[in-house]
Amino acid sequence: MGTAATPIIFNEGIMEDVLSQDYTEVAASDVPTPIIEALETDYAEAMFNKAYVDDENKYKLEVSMEDGTSMVLYADANNNWLEM
Repeated sequence: MGTAATPIIFNEGIMEDVLSQDYTEVAASDVPTPIIEALETDYAEAMFNKAYVDDENKYKLEVSMEDGTSMVLYADANNNWLEM
């Protein structure tokens, strides 16, 4: 079962254990420039909302798209997009 550190999220009937302690929120200014440049190039229609980093310098970016949807992108410090 989930605890305060690992809440259980129900997503369309599927239980997903999210480890929220893996990432720490950081200021936009703390996101490496190569990641911001990759976001602007690869997701030009995206609006940056929040960023998080883990202890392996992997970044989690929450962005909003022009059509009103949102998405979460993952990247390493060398601006490589990661599939999570």
